[in-house]
Amino acid sequence: MRTTLYILIFLVLTGLSSCKKYLDINENPSNPQLVKAELLLAPIIYQMANGYANDQRQMNKFNQTILGASTDESSRIWERHGFPQQSDVGGVMWRMVYFDHGLNLQLMINDAIANQKYEYAAIGYAVKAWGYQMLTDYHGPIILDEALRTQQLSFKYNDQPEVYAKVRVWCDSALYYLDQKSPVDYSANLNSKKGDNLFRGNMDRWRKFVYGLKALQYIHLVNKPDFKEKYADSIAYFVDRSFDSPSDDAGVKFDGDKSETANVVSSKFGLYTTSYYNRAGKPIVRYLTGGLRGEPIENPKISTDPRLSRMLMINNPVDSIFVGGEPNVSNTTVPNILGDVSSGVGKFIFRDAADFPLMTYAQLQLVKAEALFIKGDAAKAYEAYIKGIYAHMNFVNKYINTTNEKSITAVEIDNYIKGGEIPLSAADLTLADIMGQKYIVQWGWGGLEQWCDLRKYHYNTEIFKQFIPLAGSQLTYNDYCYRVRPRYNSEYVWNASELERWGGLEPEYVIKPTWFVTTTY
Repeated sequence: MRTTLYILIFLVLTGLSSCKKYLDINENPSNPQLVKAELLLAPIIYQMANGYANDQRQMNKFNQTILGASTDESSRIWERHGFPQQSDVGGVMWRMVYFDHGLNLQLMINDAIANQKYEYAAIGYAVKAWGYQMLTDYHGPIILDEALRTQQLSFKYNDQPEVYAKVRVWCDSALYYLDQKSPVDYSANLNSKKGDNLFRGNMDRWRKFVYGLKALQYIHLVNKPDFKEKYADSIAYFVDRSFDSPSDDAGVKFDGDKSETANVVSSKFGLYTTSYYNRAGKPIVRYLTGGLRGEPIENPKISTDPRLSRMLMINNPVDSIFVGGEPNVSNTTVPNILGDVSSGVGKFIFRDAADFPLMTYAQLQLVKAEALFIKGDAAKAYEAYIKGIYAHMNFVNKYINTTNEKSITAVEIDNYIKGGEIPLSAADLTLADIMGQKYIVQWGWGGLEQWCDLRKYHYNTEIFKQFIPLAGSQLTYNDYCYRVRPRYNSEYVWNASELERWGGLEPEYVIKPTWFVTTTY
């Protein structure tokens, strides 16, 4: 009997061990589940550009920066600040944060911390903070506390105050790991691709990126009653510790082979066969032709602003007129901003092989100018404002196609500065001056931050002088959009009860102001 008992115990223990080995797929060398951080970073960085560029198509319609020439309702509904019912359109960043990054990003962070790969941990937290900041500014309430749980199908949302606070925690985690020294030198792995592809192994520039993200978050809070005392100086502090010059600009680079996938901006905006997202709006044409302080040129062929001819396409070689489109109308006579991308000679940031910007020095200087102007420090605000303009001239030159275009010269910049569109002293500076330049600086790539600007000032045309006001039937729900509802597949199928709790099943949900634009905490 005792012998039989020992045999049974042995068989049970052996069976349990076998089951463990059978179920532990992470130990399968031909199908590993625990991937090293070094292998995860490149696709994670790519998805930053891919997710943002996809959803920026809709945001730019709200901003009137880039419109369509199609009469299709699926295109125009965004220009009317509506939202297509039961559609996945406008939800790619949702997928980016919870799936494309998702567990992959968390695995990268976990592996980095467990194995003292502190560079990867720092980058991981920086990317995570950026992703959730973008997502909450786009959608409002999002999944935070219950994100990435694998044993449930429905998830609770957290509102923006909690998400904003968590983003700051992740920023601080990134800064903490940036201060740690890894026992092994990972610079070869980090720089095995392009060393300037969103900084890769340049930890100093990642540090600046994190400080820039903090500044961008705080500038959203201009309506909070204590903004001047609590946030304005912090924004200036963060900007000063962020990018030192345009050479620090954060961008995702692509090799470029004249194919649809060579340039994520071109492929996502142009789609080559559609006309939904590739016409410059009239506001940018007006801003670049005298509309910052005076009356824009009608049917312009030239402008004192040298950026006009470098950023925008002419209507046709015969009349050489720069034309912009309007929302809710046919824009078929407006030139395609992409130019001839298929042959590799596209325009500006839409040129083949051009990198996709995520944050720039010029943008951050205007963020600083905005904060200090609101605080009442006009002198320092003016200094940052001028720096932002000069920096954007440099930015535009970076995208010049030297085969058929000339770079902006110092003489052209000097003529523009003295030409009447730029206040010549701090005493003459206005908020509209700053936000008008910021509109130009963010045109084409900074759609989400531009939308944050428009929303926090409630689409005020005294601040955004060339924004085309909409009313009545021009707006789907008789007001401007303040949030985009979460994507259909995951939320309307599995999480409808949570959407309902926030009012997300109501069509008018999209015109409800998000927390960051309100005066309340």
